Amino acid sequence: MCLGVPGKVVELTGETAKVSIGGVMYDAALAIADDIEVGDYVLMHAGFVLEKISAAEADETLETLREYTNLKVD
Repeated sequence: MCLGVPGKVVELTGETAKVSIGGVMYDAALAIADDIEVGDYVLMHAGFVLEKISAAEADETLETLREYTNLKVD
């Protein structure tokens, strides 16, 4: 089973996005995602942005992570 984690795109450079997850910045490839813009919430896994998700979906998922882990997520 794989875990995709929601994050917020804070910067785009070519085919790479800088994604904030819990205040930690990750570089993620955009090779398999379309129409990603700064400010979008995305599902990220293994260094790739998989897809754009709604802010509501990101909030719901992050709340679940907060409930079941000690992770600090924003």
